Amino acid sequence: MKTASALLAVLLSLAATASIAQDNWPAKQVRIIVPSAPGGGTDLYARLLAFGLSESLKQQFFVDNRPGGNGAIGAEAVAHSAPDGYTILVSASPALVVNPLLYKNLPYDAYRDFAPVSAGVITPLIFVVHPSVPARSLAELVALGKKEPGKLAYGSSQLASATSLGVQILEQMSGARFNLIPYKGLGQALQNLLSGQISFMLSDFPIVLTHVKSGKLIALAATHHTKVLPNVPTTEEAGFPIGDIVASFMVTAPAGVPAPIVHRLNGEINRLMKTPAIAEKLEAHLFIPLFGSPEDFAVRLKKQRAMWADAIAKLGIKPE
Repeated sequence: MKTASALLAVLLSLAATASIAQDNWPAKQVRIIVPSAPGGGTDLYARLLAFGLSESLKQQFFVDNRPGGNGAIGAEAVAHSAPDGYTILVSASPALVVNPLLYKNLPYDAYRDFAPVSAGVITPLIFVVHPSVPARSLAELVALGKKEPGKLAYGSSQLASATSLGVQILEQMSGARFNLIPYKGLGQALQNLLSGQISFMLSDFPIVLTHVKSGKLIALAATHHTKVLPNVPTTEEAGFPIGDIVASFMVTAPAGVPAPIVHRLNGEINRLMKTPAIAEKLEAHLFIPLFGSPEDFAVRLKKQRAMWADAIAKLGIKPE
């Protein structure tokens, strides 16, 4: 009886300690792992969150870039970290949506190892070319890709991102062929595009917008209309309806993080994205916030996976 009473006392003590830890979260700095190199849309969004959350929760949130493996290196680090709310993942769609559709032996389970926190933001994608490329419309770019298949190189963050799969859909639809150069982040690809080492990109808006406005890059078509570039046609208007493709930057945590922490972080992110200072920055980068609960995000994640599974099947890409 004494042993049973002692065990019960220990369990009650542990439960009380866990409850206090949840109530006091965050009691120390929080690491935001970004599975891509600095400079891309994922990194920009993560740093906005880190700044805002550090201010509102009075603890340091810092960005830890872990590029490589098509997002798998950073995702693995989060999947295998302690589920205590002090390590979270801000990622684009490859890590949790596309990778499980393309790779059989990932070092993590995208479906079971992560707790959805926030759907984060989305941003349209845009085809941009270096001014030296003799194309001022998407049709002209396609014509070049058909005339000299594989000559024009394009950069993409990772092999299986929305920015590379979107070009592959265009190739399948049009018969054009281009040369994919993969990078650890769109920021690195952008530098090579600005220097003319590659010819074009399908990019998220945030990192190319200022260069389009300055004339250093030429915008051909975007997946959605935008107020900042109202004269740029959509890909559908340009004659190539490649689909409702956007860049998604989402927030997840290791599976097993206590629900109160998940919901508090979700609530803080929702509140933060509505504050004038952060909302202004999101709009400036063409980030469209997606508000809602972790459960809403889980539903969206399921739909995204179904959409990309269909697109990958149509492209004839087989899991490796």
